[in-house]
Amino acid sequence: MNRMPEAPKNLPDPAGGDGLPVEARVLRWPRNAPEVRVPPSLFEAVTSYIEAQGGGQGVFPTQIGSFNIVCSFKERMRMRQVYKPSLCVVLQGAKEIVLGEDTLRYGAGQCLAVGMTLPATGHIIEASPDAPYTGLTLELDVAMIRDVLEQLEAPPAPAVRSGPCLFVRQIDEPLAECILRLLRMCETPKAIPILFPSVMREICYWLLSGPNGGELRKLVEPESNAARIAKALHLLHENVARTLRLEQLAEAARMSLSSFHQHFKALTSMTPLQFQKQLRLLEARRLMVMEDTNVTEAAYQVGYESASQFSREYSRMFGVAPKRDVMNQQRLYSEYVGRTVQAG
Repeated sequence: MNRMPEAPKNLPDPAGGDGLPVEARVLRWPRNAPEVRVPPSLFEAVTSYIEAQGGGQGVFPTQIGSFNIVCSFKERMRMRQVYKPSLCVVLQGAKEIVLGEDTLRYGAGQCLAVGMTLPATGHIIEASPDAPYTGLTLELDVAMIRDVLEQLEAPPAPAVRSGPCLFVRQIDEPLAECILRLLRMCETPKAIPILFPSVMREICYWLLSGPNGGELRKLVEPESNAARIAKALHLLHENVARTLRLEQLAEAARMSLSSFHQHFKALTSMTPLQFQKQLRLLEARRLMVMEDTNVTEAAYQVGYESASQFSREYSRMFGVAPKRDVMNQQRLYSEYVGRTVQAG
């Protein structure tokens, strides 16, 4: 009987490497034209918001919990983390995300759309004090995407490729206008519960009606392979510390074992065991960095029975021992999330 062995839960990863040289990966560049103009009104609104919050670099939360602004004066090391369904917009600078053997790079005037929860490695590759990396992140509601899709008279053709539900596209005027309205909405918090859903529906519409709409369609159609695998991913996320049989995951996806393996690897670039191990190690890191949990307790909380095995696998994934990595991450977290006001 195939079983998922013990390992840890879910969380973001270190600023260290994933042990794999980026140069060896296959670069998949966006098909969009490289000359993309960022709407001045959107860029000015974002920079004004940052200045109003005291300036500097780091993560700037907004009154909308799922909507954040990010600014960085320097390039950032590769960071493995769990990407939720979201829209990652770049207004200045550039970022890179590595999933399996694919690398997606996106810069000013482009955005990355992530359709399903996936562990991946990302980092800022273009930033300076004179031209800081400036971007926004907005979580997407998969149920809302499905509802909008059902109302389209001419839904997008399903994507032919079987890879993960993520893509890079241009920030065109309609999408930029929606993001600008979200930002302005934050000035009137009482309006958010009333206006936010309608703007999010509009964003879903523009994503679905755009050139990459088929990628999202394959996720939200109930009988698509992507939607079925998403159910297994949800089961893994909800039960990271448990030992799950592969048969349970395949049953959740309503697939045979062989079909489940094939489609799971195509969508995540990992086997179910590798996927769960990454979720567990990322969650263990979150517990140690954010909640001051010690190494042994973190290992047990995410499902490991052996602290030494946990330390070996942690070091293999993050390239550094747990205690040293936690010290590095707490320093980076304090600097970046706590924000650095001086650009020097």
